Amino acid sequence: MPQADTNTEKPICMRDALTIARIVRVNHAGEFGAIRIYSAQILVSGWFWPDCVPTLSDMLEDEQRHCTLFRDAMPVRRSRPCRIMQFWSYGGWMLGFLTALLGRQGIWACTAAVEATVHRHLDDQLHFLKGRDPELSDIILSIRDEEIAHLQHAEELLVSRSLASRLLGTVISMATDSLIWLSTWGDSTRMARALKS
Repeated sequence: MPQADTNTEKPICMRDALTIARIVRVNHAGEFGAIRIYSAQILVSGWFWPDCVPTLSDMLEDEQRHCTLFRDAMPVRRSRPCRIMQFWSYGGWMLGFLTALLGRQGIWACTAAVEATVHRHLDDQLHFLKGRDPELSDIILSIRDEEIAHLQHAEELLVSRSLASRLLGTVISMATDSLIWLSTWGDSTRMARALKS
């Protein structure tokens, strides 16, 4: 017996359309924040940890491409750049700068914490989008593997699992979650609940 296609597009209610617009907005803002993090880390690494620069530059290129994908997906979904883009921009740059000053372990702890949080939210988004916006699902799936690769690479390079490193990761994850929540006006919580149920 043939199985029903679970990714078929169904009519979207106003609330779901608003959530989809917020998904595009927060993903664009998050990628922009990641660009700022990696840019600051590259700057500091150029002075103190030049061996980190090639990897960080590759990750930066990935994030720039992801940012463009989400920016291009905005108009058709009646979305626009996030109102709190300054937080993503300045916060991302300061986070990248300060964690790079902590050394290689600070850089990789930051990358691991941000990418783990992003990965969790992308999974929630994919669950929500199933049957609602296959094109946006495909965009998210196309970048998810690269985000997971960033996470795995950072975790491999994390030598220390000290209390300070874990605390840094927790603070970064909480800050990232908070910005995501603010940028989606709480829709990130609704998507996480939907996935759990």
